[in-house]
Amino acid sequence: MSTTNFDMPLSPLAGSRLNNLKKVIEGRHVDDKYKSKLIKSEMLSVFTEPFSTYEEAVYGKQVQKFHLDQDPVFILGHWRSGTTHLHNLMCKDPQFGYVTTYQGVFPNMLFSSQWLFKSFMNLAMPKKRATDNVKLGVNLPQEEEFGLGNTTPHSFYNFWFFPQDTMEYYQKYLMFEGLSDQEYEDWKSSYKKFVNRAMLNTKGKRFISKNPPHTSRVKQLLDIYPNAKFVYIYRNPYTVFESTSKFMWATIQGLMLQDFTKEQLESNILEIYKGMYDKYESEKTLIPDGNLIEIKFEDLEKDNIGWLKHIYQSLSLPGLDFAMPHFEAYAAQQKGYKKNAYNYQEETVRKVKEHWGFALDKWGYDVL
Repeated sequence: MSTTNFDMPLSPLAGSRLNNLKKVIEGRHVDDKYKSKLIKSEMLSVFTEPFSTYEEAVYGKQVQKFHLDQDPVFILGHWRSGTTHLHNLMCKDPQFGYVTTYQGVFPNMLFSSQWLFKSFMNLAMPKKRATDNVKLGVNLPQEEEFGLGNTTPHSFYNFWFFPQDTMEYYQKYLMFEGLSDQEYEDWKSSYKKFVNRAMLNTKGKRFISKNPPHTSRVKQLLDIYPNAKFVYIYRNPYTVFESTSKFMWATIQGLMLQDFTKEQLESNILEIYKGMYDKYESEKTLIPDGNLIEIKFEDLEKDNIGWLKHIYQSLSLPGLDFAMPHFEAYAAQQKGYKKNAYNYQEETVRKVKEHWGFALDKWGYDVL
């Protein structure tokens, strides 16, 4: 499989409010060759600050007071496990509100000046994701973590910018170890407002989330939304490792503000996968009966429509009949999509057997 490295003139941090950006980079080392990229991002953050300030003044109370009338749905799963595909499918149901790609970059300018900054994004953004040809667009569904990180410094995705500190971010924002009570309350408050903004923006009735870091946040999400519903999707660990490694290595080279090696990245992937798996397994018992379904990506891939029906029935989600024509139309469009093919490298097989053998056993994948 070939991948194309992202080469971004600006960091996604440019979509952060200035005060938040300062907190994110405070105490972090930036290598000299990346300082110009950070300076450009800081300049854009300064430029957009009046727009963000105006939006908060005009829409802040509306966002704060917004209440989810229906229980949200969270799609969980490690990176490259099929979460994007399932999210894109389910977002075709008109009842769902979701985070858009635009909100994922400029969450602080979602209502008053979206028309302006969306135009710039359209010009700058590629039509497809470089690593796997997934369609991109400013209004299409997107995961939350980048956008959340532009509203609060408490985001795991700060590792993209400061990869040498990945395991610190992992402990704090995936394992939730080492956070003060105030930091945790700030994280919850920021996330609730982020979701409220998404709902007001897309005008949905029920929020649906796809965000791989949430896989190890079941307890924290239930703390905010006690009756939330969850879909957990898993995939062949050999494919997940190889795909995650290639995807993250291609992506991080365009985002990092400090040098980092592929060997370091893969070591982190191996450890983080196990930590997320263990935390999910220990916390899924907290989910109310009838609010969790676990599915295998390879099964979903063979029968999109059949598994969507199963998800709706298992979670007692309404609106399946109304949504079905939208699902069928989208599934038909995807028939020509060519996913990446994987011929597992010998080193991949060795690492997965050594570090992720528990997942092979749990889900019944053949050990190579």
